[in-house]
Amino acid sequence: MHPRFITAKLTAALADTRVVLINGPRQSGKTTLARGLAGDSRPFFTLDDPTTLDAARRDPVAFVRGLDRAVIDEVQRAPDVLLAIKRSVDEDRRPGRFLLTGSANLMLLPRLADSLAGRMATLDLLPLSPAEVRGTPSRFLTEAFAGRAPQPRLSILGADLVGTVLAGGYPEALLRVTPTRRQQWHLDYVRAIVQRDVRDLAQIDRLGQMPRLLRMLAHHSGQLINYSSLGSPLALSHVTTQKYVGLFEQLFLTRTLSPWYTNELKRLIKTPKLTFLDSGLLASLRGLTVEKIAADRGIFGALLETFVLAEALKLASWEDEPFEFFHFRDKEQNEVDVVIENSEGRLIGLEVKAAATVGSADFGGLRKLAAAAGKRFAGGFVLYDHDQIVPFGDRLFAAPISALWS
Repeated sequence: MHPRFITAKLTAALADTRVVLINGPRQSGKTTLARGLAGDSRPFFTLDDPTTLDAARRDPVAFVRGLDRAVIDEVQRAPDVLLAIKRSVDEDRRPGRFLLTGSANLMLLPRLADSLAGRMATLDLLPLSPAEVRGTPSRFLTEAFAGRAPQPRLSILGADLVGTVLAGGYPEALLRVTPTRRQQWHLDYVRAIVQRDVRDLAQIDRLGQMPRLLRMLAHHSGQLINYSSLGSPLALSHVTTQKYVGLFEQLFLTRTLSPWYTNELKRLIKTPKLTFLDSGLLASLRGLTVEKIAADRGIFGALLETFVLAEALKLASWEDEPFEFFHFRDKEQNEVDVVIENSEGRLIGLEVKAAATVGSADFGGLRKLAAAAGKRFAGGFVLYDHDQIVPFGDRLFAAPISALWS
C-alpha cells in the first residue's frame, strides 16, 4: 500500500472534528485509507452492500441511532443519513465520531453540505500521485509561492513521462501489467460509474447518451466550455448538457476551471474551461497510446495539461491552507493553463508545454497574468519535458514537469 499524504491532515481532523468526510472518485483509495485509520475501533458499514443500503435508506435515524463511532463508506448513496448524523453529533459532540467516504462531491449539493456546516471536515483524495508511488512528499507549492523554482527530486522525462501520463493514478489501473489492460480498466470503470452512480445522483432521461457525451468531453478537455456545441451532435439542449456535465463533475471525472480575472482589465475571457481529473482515464477515452503520441506529439499537449492540473490539485490537498484553481485567458489569446491562488490572495501560474525546449514567447500569458495581478503575482512557471531550470525574468522560470515532485 502506498503512503497517502493526506493521512496527517485526516488524523488531525479526526482529533478535533465531529464528522470527517474523505471525498474523491471511486477507486481512488478512500475505503482502504478509511479502513486503515479506523482499525478495530470503529465498525465499518459500506452502502455498496445492498442490505446495509436498504437499512440506511429506509430509516436513516434508526441506522445511525446507537452508533458511538463508525465508518460509513459511500455515504452519497443514502444522503439522508447525513441529516441523521447531524442530529447524533449535535447530541454528542465528541470529535472523530463519524468517518465518512463519498464518491460524489457532496459540497456541490447545497442542502447536504449545509446540513453539516461547522460539524464536518472535508478532505479530497484523488488518485495516486507519482510522489506517493515513490513515497517522496513535495514542497512545490511552498517553493513556488516563495518565488523560487523548485528543484526536482526525481526526474521523469521523455518516454517515461508519456508512460506515466498515460497510466494515470488510479491504484487498480496501475496494477494492470500492460497499457492495453489499463485502458480496458478505465473503460470498464466509466461504464460502471454511468450505470450505477449517475442513477444515484439524478433522474436521467437519456442515460444512454452519457457515455457518448463523456467521450465528446474527452476531445474538448483543456478547452473553453460551450454547452450548446457540445450537446448539439447528441440532440441535447444547452440546459441538459450543462446538467450532465455537472454530474460528471460531481463524480470527480471532470473539473471546470473558472477564469481568473480582475475588474481593472476588461479584455479577459470569463468562460470556464473543462478538464478531466485523471490523465489515464482521459487517454483511454480518447484511445491514445504511446505509438499514437510518438507519431503525433501534438496530441500530447491536452493530456499533459490534465496531468499537471491533477498533480497540482493533489499537492494542494496535502497542504494545511486552502487553494483555489483558475485558468487565465484574454481576448488576444494570451493564456495560462492553471492559476493557483492561496489564502492570502497571491497567485502562481503554470503553463504546460509538451516539448523539451522553451522560448521567451511561451511566457506571454504568464507576463500578462503578472501584469494583471501586480504585487499578488508570486511566480510563473512553464513546465516542460526537461530536467533543467532556466530563469526567464523576474519570478519566471522554465521548470521540469518533475519539479512538481520537488
